[in-house]
Amino acid sequence: MRFKTLILAGIAGAIGFGVAAPSPSFAQSEQFMPMLVYRTGPYAPSGIPVANGFRDYYSLVNKRDGGINGVKITFEECETEYNTKLGVECYEKLKNNGPTGASLFNPYSTGITYQLIPKASVDEVPILSMGYGRTAAADGRVFPWVFNFQTTYWSQASAFINYVAQQEGGFDKLKGVKIAHVYHNSAYGKEANPTLKVLAKKYGFKLTLLAVDHPGQEQKATWLQIRRLKPKWVFMSGWGVMNQVAIKEAASINFQMDHFVGNWWSGSDADVIPAGKGAIGYKSATFHGPGANWQVHKDIVKYVYGGDEAKAKANNLGEVLYNRAVVNAMFGVEAIRTAMAKFGNKSMTGKQVRWGLENLDLTAARLKELGMEGFTRPVKVSCADHETGGPIIIQQWDGKKWNIVSDWIPTLRDVVRPMVEKAAAEYAAENKITPRSCG
Repeated sequence: MRFKTLILAGIAGAIGFGVAAPSPSFAQSEQFMPMLVYRTGPYAPSGIPVANGFRDYYSLVNKRDGGINGVKITFEECETEYNTKLGVECYEKLKNNGPTGASLFNPYSTGITYQLIPKASVDEVPILSMGYGRTAAADGRVFPWVFNFQTTYWSQASAFINYVAQQEGGFDKLKGVKIAHVYHNSAYGKEANPTLKVLAKKYGFKLTLLAVDHPGQEQKATWLQIRRLKPKWVFMSGWGVMNQVAIKEAASINFQMDHFVGNWWSGSDADVIPAGKGAIGYKSATFHGPGANWQVHKDIVKYVYGGDEAKAKANNLGEVLYNRAVVNAMFGVEAIRTAMAKFGNKSMTGKQVRWGLENLDLTAARLKELGMEGFTRPVKVSCADHETGGPIIIQQWDGKKWNIVSDWIPTLRDVVRPMVEKAAAEYAAENKITPRSCG
């Protein structure tokens, strides 16, 4: 058994988990879920709750349900430090583990996702980049092995503009309104820019793009520009320490915090708590509920932590990024369950899991059975649409917790989907891919 596997098994036993990490000897009744994590490095405050959320949900499925239709989940963490090179190395290390190979990969990094996309079709291992990665992958005709439901960066940017229009009194009121986008100077941070540019031209708002270099600890110049430009709204695509620094800087120039809206990677507990009272009023997009008062959390406390709520909270239970990982893990598990309905209750191959992802129809009734009623929205994936164009919802920090402060806000699909199809067609032409027919 490898050293990393032994470490994970020891950790699991120490905190009472019933799921041992996998060893090279697998039973055919096991389903291997690789975990690319970053518990160390500059983005660890964001990576730790994500890793804990995945681990706890996989453990819950094993303890509460006896696995996926009787097939136990095994998993192994590989540390990426949010570094693309290390992420690719982890992928190569884990892709053949398990009795039938890796089920799917959740890279949790746009940079890593970009590198894994061409590998996925060769290795026949699907990529689930939920709400991140390459937006053009929403076109399943060109990207059959990549899934980014429930929604993408382009859709999120369009929904943010929809939200601003609602607050301003209509799309016709956007003309002349100053909006700034403060973004992480990386493939991830730049993803929203094409959509924002198209919408600025369409609706006449004045867009300013402000890049922040990794890791984002120095932003004085950025926020001096904002103080000089006086935008009415600021949208942020940040990550890790960049977010908390930006919120502190916004407070220091007395920016109106309820007009400062982060994307869904810029609205975690770690982003606002360090700013203290200055963060009150700050908003962010999301696509799931906040807090730990959902049935799934009660089940995690009961089955994974033996009723020890304090220990569960010490492992980030109910925090935004923990919750997002729980939703993400659930999508993967339900895709495997969907595949089993066609291929039988046994270990699924990556190719079979890909079929399950593409045929996933997660209903409100099923979410209720899973303890997630109201926690997130139903999803129905199709051959051509690997995103589903889901809406977003806005949450706001009150100094102690996140609260939902909007209805579900539709994305501007009439703008975004043609952009997705155009970008996917260009990718297909560049890479000599013949798009498949989805009927």
